[in-house]
Amino acid sequence: MKKELLFVDGYNMIGAWPELVKLKRMDKMAAARDYLLHELSNYAKYEGIEIRIVFDAQLVPGIAQRYDKYEVAVIFTSEGETADSYIEKAVGEENHLITHVQVATSDLAEQWIIFQRGATRKSANELFKDVKRTKKNIALDSTLYRMQNPSRNSPLKDKDRKRLEALYYDMVKKSQKK
Repeated sequence: MKKELLFVDGYNMIGAWPELVKLKRMDKMAAARDYLLHELSNYAKYEGIEIRIVFDAQLVPGIAQRYDKYEVAVIFTSEGETADSYIEKAVGEENHLITHVQVATSDLAEQWIIFQRGATRKSANELFKDVKRTKKNIALDSTLYRMQNPSRNSPLKDKDRKRLEALYYDMVKKSQKK
């Protein structure tokens, strides 16, 4: 099975996802980036894919760096380098027989270049819908997991629960003798 690798044009998503657009309009770009990282982290873990989010240096000049946060690779390009050019280069290097590379961007010119390099694309809206669907699946799986063993949800410790059960059975026996 091929390794799944998703490159995400970070500011492209911030300009397209409703919650992120609101944060951007309130001039809270750091909060928008963090929210995007959190959402994509859960998505990556649940779907079993590796995600690399790329942000242009134009909005945060002079901080070219790469780090992992929430188990997602975060890349700020060098000053003067766009997220598009970084992703194009990386796709060329990463797309091989054992890796399926996909790029999330709504930039049409970028999509054509990605296709030429052998990767597939996903629009910002498609990724948003996929993340929402995955959130619902996580919630459903979590509910099903909790329901499998109701005692897991009990606030009582095992010792206390057993004492209560014994007390109950003693009371039942006494009431039956009467």
